[in-house]
Amino acid sequence: MLNALIHLSSNHVWEDVTLHNSSLPPLAIKNPECLGLLHQLDRSTDMWVQHYCILKDGCLYFYASIRSTQASGGLYLQGYRVNEQILSFKQSVIELKPPSEEFKTFYFCAENKTENQRWITALKMSIKKWLPLHQAIQDFMNRPLEETRM
Repeated sequence: MLNALIHLSSNHVWEDVTLHNSSLPPLAIKNPECLGLLHQLDRSTDMWVQHYCILKDGCLYFYASIRSTQASGGLYLQGYRVNEQILSFKQSVIELKPPSEEFKTFYFCAENKTENQRWITALKMSIKKWLPLHQAIQDFMNRPLEETRM
């Protein structure tokens, strides 16, 4: 019961902060983990749509431009896996794969391969910071005994 309570209360705080951040202009978000232009594949039209993006605390915020007054959308990244994939024309893209099939897989690409790598690294780090409490405890308990001694 206590674990559920801690998990719920931390989720509410996280959701409040995320909601607050999405109402801000992109450059008003303090200490973003990554920012810049990303192109998102619109699967319905098979076209790439450009967004100015901010990555902060496991959430990717989308803006129409750097001058936007608030986010036009966002993606909670908890549980997502980040991979580099090659699509048609040997184009390197960032794949964000959801934790289950009920959610959508997203594809992004930056201006070049170096920018893609910068985003991939930042996305992985941001997601890793927000391991669910039960996963963090399980990871700790599965470590060899000598690593768990204080």
